[in-house]
Amino acid sequence: MKTHTAYHTFNTKKRQEIIDITDLVEECRAQAGISEGMVLVSAMHISASVFVNDHESGLWQDVLKWLEERIAPWDPDAYKHNTGTGEDNAAAHLRSLTIGHEVIVPVTKGELDFGPWQRVFYGEWDGQRAKRVLIKAMGE
Repeated sequence: MKTHTAYHTFNTKKRQEIIDITDLVEECRAQAGISEGMVLVSAMHISASVFVNDHESGLWQDVLKWLEERIAPWDPDAYKHNTGTGEDNAAAHLRSLTIGHEVIVPVTKGELDFGPWQRVFYGEWDGQRAKRVLIKAMGE
């Protein structure tokens, strides 16, 4: 089995951002030299996410609005985590739980095996500081 592991650090300009990292996933696959297998992509922080969806700015705005209005509003006084730790990012933790922190992308015939429009994204919910993503390709 061939493997390759890559770490990428993101330091976003905004507290919340969605970043297309599909090219980084493909780069890791290519460096592993696999034609059949998988690539694991995992956020290494509990206030970030990795997910697969459509690369469309309107959808990204919808996701951010959905997280803010329906899942975990950014209201530091509303969360026990914030009062117990002195932080204000409980909403980011809940957003990460909702979206998820990792995905596995299949590799078939030397290519990331996506459906139409699918891309891999890093979702930052408590940014403006360095955070890492692990990308690990495995296969033959």
